[in-house]
Amino acid sequence: MDGTSAGLPRAEDGVGMVYSPEPMEDRGKQQDDLGGLEEKVDELERLTDSLDDVPEKELVGTLNEAVELLAEINAGIEARLDTAGDESREIGTLLGHVDFGPFDEALEDHEHRERTTGEPGA
Repeated sequence: MDGTSAGLPRAEDGVGMVYSPEPMEDRGKQQDDLGGLEEKVDELERLTDSLDDVPEKELVGTLNEAVELLAEINAGIEARLDTAGDESREIGTLLGHVDFGPFDEALEDHEHRERTTGEPGA
């Protein structure tokens, strides 16, 4: 045996390991975007709460303002969904290149030993 579990390479061998700092760098921008979105939602809530006090001749303008805020909120949500979709596709692509064969073999071997001995982890 080569000192690794089920003949698998050790983590420090770095076989097939890829590191990208991009997600961490984007984290600050995502937090800023989320903060902006929360501000718009708060503003929309304030506007909604004030509708009872708005004179009738200003009501249309206030409702138009609410519609504009909703459009901005929706655009922010759609942008975040697009980003999440892109990230999901990227992860799928990366996982498509991973060879899970050694892991699957080790898992099958482990399950076989459990079935034949009747003891978990035997």
